[in-house]
This record gives sequence, C-alpha cells and structure tokens, in this order.
Amino acid sequence: MIINCLKGVKKAGLFTFLIVGLLFWANSSWSQNSKEKSIVYFTKDISPEGVMRIFEFVKDSVKGKVGIKVHFGEDGNSYFVPATMVEPLCKELNATLIETNVAYKGRRRETATHIELARDHGFTFAPIDILDEGGTLSLPIEGGTHFKTALIGKNLENYETIIYFTHFKGHGSAGFGGCIKNASMGMATPEGKRDMHFNDFPKTDSTKCIGCGACVRDCPANAITLNPLTIDKEKCIGCGKCISSCPVKAITTPDDAEQTKRFLEGLVEYAKPVIELKNSIYFNIVISVSPSCDCSGNPKKPFVPDIGILVSTDIVAIEAAAHDLVDKAHHCDDAFLEANSVSGKHQIEYAEQLGMGNSDYKLVNIDKRKYRKK
Repeated sequence: MIINCLKGVKKAGLFTFLIVGLLFWANSSWSQNSKEKSIVYFTKDISPEGVMRIFEFVKDSVKGKVGIKVHFGEDGNSYFVPATMVEPLCKELNATLIETNVAYKGRRRETATHIELARDHGFTFAPIDILDEGGTLSLPIEGGTHFKTALIGKNLENYETIIYFTHFKGHGSAGFGGCIKNASMGMATPEGKRDMHFNDFPKTDSTKCIGCGACVRDCPANAITLNPLTIDKEKCIGCGKCISSCPVKAITTPDDAEQTKRFLEGLVEYAKPVIELKNSIYFNIVISVSPSCDCSGNPKKPFVPDIGILVSTDIVAIEAAAHDLVDKAHHCDDAFLEANSVSGKHQIEYAEQLGMGNSDYKLVNIDKRKYRKK
C-alpha cells in the first residue's frame, strides 16, 4: 500500500512538472511572438503638404514647447532639406528651429555666423536657438561602454518636445546619417563632437591620389596635404568629410573594424540620454541621398532617386525603415557600404541593444486610400 502511495506521488509530481513546463513554454512563446511592431508612417509626397499630412499621424505625441532639430546646410552644399519643407510645420506648432555649433572652421562654428548662414539658406520664418550658446548640459549615459556623460547644448532644457527633422543620407565615417546622428552629433557641443570623433582617422593611399584637391578644399581642419597625400593626425578631427569628397577612394575609412564600431556605438550612446530626456518625434526625409554628409561643402551626387518622407515615435524603427528603402532603391543589402565603404547598420543594432527602440517595424503607406485622412 505504501509503495502504491509513493507511485501516486511520483505520478502527481511528474504531472505537475509537465504542466509547469508547458505553461513556461507557452508563456515564453507568447512573449516572443507578442512583441508589437513599431509603426513607421511613409509617404512619397515630398512636399511641405506631404510633411503636414504625415504629421497628422503623430501629432498627438506633441507636448509643450517644441524645438525642431534641423540642419541649416553648409556653404557649398545644396542637398540639405530645403527650409520650405519644414516651414508649415514650424509655424503650425509655433516652434523654434534648434541646432548646435560645430568643431571645425566655417560659418557654423560661431553662433552669429551660424544663424546668418541659416537665414541665407531660407530659414527666416522662425526663431533660431543654437543650443550650446547657453553652455553645456551634461547628461549621464546608462548602459554604454564608451562614454559615461554626453555633452549637449544646454538650451535643450527649454523644450518639452523635440522633433528631429532629419535628412537621411550618407556619411563618410558613419555609413549613413539619420535620426540617431541628428540626436547625437547634432545635439552635442563642439567638445562633445570632438569626443565622438576622437581617434577616428581616415586611411590614405597616395598611389590612388590624382591630386584633384577635393579633400584639401573640404577639410575643415586644414589637415590634408598632397604630393604625397598625407593627413596630419595632430590636426585631424576625424569628421570623415575627406572620405566622401575623394572621387577615387584614395581616402577611406580605417581598416580597424573595432575603431569603426566604437565610433558608431559612440553616436548611439550620445543619442540615448538626449531622446530619453525629452518627448521625441522623428522624421527621416529620404531625398538627395548623397554619400556625403550635409556638412560637406563639396558633396558627391545622390546615388538613388528621391524616395519619400517617414515619421515615427521610435528612433530605431525609423532608421531601419529608411535604410531598407534606400537598400531597395539601390538593389543591394547595404547601399551605404557600397557608397562609403563602411556600413552604418550597427547603429541600428546597438540602439536596439540599449533599449532605445525596436527594429521590427510596420511600414504604413499613408498614400493608400484606407489611410487617407480627410
């Protein structure tokens, strides 16, 4: 009788173990499959009206005083997003256009001439706030490995909502520049920019150099000389402009994969506390997709046709979606790797790893009839 009782206990224990195991498996399976995709809205209507129409889908996320983070363009560069594209949105929200000064020579280095440049490029319809004019805001970075503190323009504190109105294009060192770069390099003080670019020196090959001088003209630090092609590392600020300028790839990203990885991860780490501090909405304007950054005064021509406008409240999702659209247009798996010899996709992977968003997205084409708002 005792033996039979023990057998009953064993059977009951085995049954309980199986039930618990099944419940654990079901819960785990449900958790993996129930992760919702982030929504990214898309339109092919590349116009101020298209901006306003797509904004309708995220406007309920706006709170309080609004700053719209733009890029005013560089002297000699006509590929930046035209001022007319953001003007209606800015006026609708009674927003301020925000930017930060740069670490290299040119009109964007000092506040007065930076604003002068902005006005020359058509940004005359709203107040302009150069965020670092008010000093430095030190934001702690949690979860990063390269930086503990992000040095950001202090006037960021004056806004409750930041709209990143971003030109999605190439970048010589980052592969591509989108919302992550706009929220990191674009919001940092000159000192913060130098921190991110530290030790990011391009590689040269004098045997390929044709002596055209494009890199010399585009270098903001006067660090490049010809015959032979040489970069002075004491002067170089690691901005990567020369990589995009060179027509024969005599200047390229360093072979050191770890160095490139560090630069990409540094961008992401700097962006993290910025987007966590304020309510954020993200635009990627996928037009004039040059291999070069908007900071280049001698940019290369766009390599894909204009694609459209995207908006989301998830920075990782919108970067993934924009990259996928450019890859599709270029008929390859990594368009910016082909254009700049460096892949920027690790920005997306690392941002997701740090919990900044979700790379699994649903692209909602608002041009389709069922999404049209009256």
